[in-house]
Amino acid sequence: MTPLDLAGYLIAVLMTAVALWRMPAALWGDEEDKRRRALWGCYAGFAAALWTKTRAVRIALNDSAVTDLAVLIKHYTATIAILAILSYIVAIYGQYPDAGTVPRHVRFARAIQQVAAKASIATLVLLTVLFFTVVDRSVPSDRFVADHAGQWGATLYMSVFYLYLGAASAVCAYQWALATAGAGLRHLRVGLGMMTFAMFIGVGYTVSRTLFLWVSVVDTPSESFALRFDEITEAAQVVLFAFFAVGASIPALSKGRRRAKLWRAQVKLHGLWRELMTAFPEQPFDPPASLARELTRFDTPADLRIDRWAADIADAVEKLRHYVPDTLLPAAKAAAAAAADGSTDPDRAGPLAEAYWIKAALTAKNSGAPASTAAAVETQHATDQDGEVAWLVRVATAYRTVPQDRAAQVLADAAPAGPGPSTASATTGPARTASTEETA
Repeated sequence: MTPLDLAGYLIAVLMTAVALWRMPAALWGDEEDKRRRALWGCYAGFAAALWTKTRAVRIALNDSAVTDLAVLIKHYTATIAILAILSYIVAIYGQYPDAGTVPRHVRFARAIQQVAAKASIATLVLLTVLFFTVVDRSVPSDRFVADHAGQWGATLYMSVFYLYLGAASAVCAYQWALATAGAGLRHLRVGLGMMTFAMFIGVGYTVSRTLFLWVSVVDTPSESFALRFDEITEAAQVVLFAFFAVGASIPALSKGRRRAKLWRAQVKLHGLWRELMTAFPEQPFDPPASLARELTRFDTPADLRIDRWAADIADAVEKLRHYVPDTLLPAAKAAAAAAADGSTDPDRAGPLAEAYWIKAALTAKNSGAPASTAAAVETQHATDQDGEVAWLVRVATAYRTVPQDRAAQVLADAAPAGPGPSTASATTGPARTASTEETA
């Protein structure tokens, strides 16, 4: 196996990995992710095309009942992938209000939209006709361009495909170069810049190969020169797909980190959320399930699920206020201070006091305490939703450290004679304050 063959396998694996990574968001994500199904289709199409170029697959297909079948399948899948990426570009850059001045790149995207699908269908039909009529397939080939150099039928066939591929590469390079210049985030600029560079390689690849094939019709090159040229341009295409795959993945890494934080938040919140939802089963949209089941729900995005859990916890705490006396709040603070070795740091004592209060209130509710007037709670305001989730994560973490018997003792200290009515003013749900970075 040559280094070029090994590189072919590696780049096919890389593109397949990107397609599999992006598949859940494209198929089961929110509206923004579903709009990017076209981009995922591009990854999947190019992954299939790259596998047909690997040595084992192309030899098996080329030696099949349909001679050089790997070439036709490769061009079919690549054409579909190109149509997918053109559709994605139109969806992303072609949206603009009809009123007022429309930027040139948007007008260009709209023009592409009108011809992309028709051009793709015409290309597929023409490639099929030429492949089975004018291409000399009497002997299976290993390197199609090198083996057919100087043959006008194969040259015409490949020129049709390269015209489509080169035009699409130029469109992508143009749009992504504009997007790179206007990107405000560094990781977005880097990713778009790598994708733009890949498309410029694509333009050079198609132009050089087209010129080589037509020159070869006039002056047939030696076998060694044709093979060397084929290997050099194939190596350039490997570099192209490497830059494309990595560049397309860099902007998504920020979302990946965001999703990882949300998954960690779910892991930490699940225990508290499930206990509260068990106490108030009418509260959640769906009955609480195990952590493994909750983490593998693809019908709801993680950020929306976290928002729901935060709202569920806040609503459950609001309901718990009706089962405890006002005196539970100072008792919970005292217990938290004692457990925290007298620390007055709100980052430690605050979440722990909240955890003591919730667990003691749950104990009262589960013990059959009658509902009454809402008890007092201490309210702190988060600056945003991330801050609220971060606060709840710290409360949930502290909650796991509170023993059941200690919570029962706090409840008993608050109301030795049993919980009774409270006359405190109604304040809102659980304490909320934290920084976004603490969410994870």
